[in-house]
Amino acid sequence: MELSELDPATTIVVATGNPHKVTEIEAILAPVMKGMKFVALGELGDFPDPEETGTTFAENALIKAQAALDETGFEMAVADDSGLCVDALDGAPGIYSARWAGEHGNDDANNTKLEQAMAEVPDAQRGAHFHSSVVFVERDEDGEEVLYGDGDCPGKIGYERRGDEGFGYDPLFLPDETPGKTMAELSLEEKNKISHRFHALADLARKLA
Repeated sequence: MELSELDPATTIVVATGNPHKVTEIEAILAPVMKGMKFVALGELGDFPDPEETGTTFAENALIKAQAALDETGFEMAVADDSGLCVDALDGAPGIYSARWAGEHGNDDANNTKLEQAMAEVPDAQRGAHFHSSVVFVERDEDGEEVLYGDGDCPGKIGYERRGDEGFGYDPLFLPDETPGKTMAELSLEEKNKISHRFHALADLARKLA
């Protein structure tokens, strides 16, 4: 898809290369943003990932959205930043979730580190939650309007990985809303109904309505 084919006034750039994420975002935001087209940044070119220097999920989401506008010259962008916060680890890995074990996006290494860190933690202290912050940025000659949405998915950390769906820490995370099932044992539809990103997008949609 070429940038020149899109109308900046009716296009929202989603700061991701993941088409599933665009589908999820569009499903929740399109009803309150009628006439808008949602396009993944990854469909528009091979842009470098911005350095996530924020100290919160919201700050990193804003960095991604602003970078998407800088790179495309468009007027509107949506971005999210999310991660796993484990009670027994004082909220870690938190904003460092994707690169906790050292290599960005190495799910196996990250899960191994989590298993090791939680090996001696008793069941009653294995609480955790996924958090997501979603941001919408609209830019014009007068500056930027920024709206945030936040959401959580509470649960606990399992003792062993289960399931082949999802990504990240999903095989070790047991959501409270699906007793006995890890996030990786849920279908995409089931996950989207309870996920932290779903709750964050719903929160943002209420503010955009």
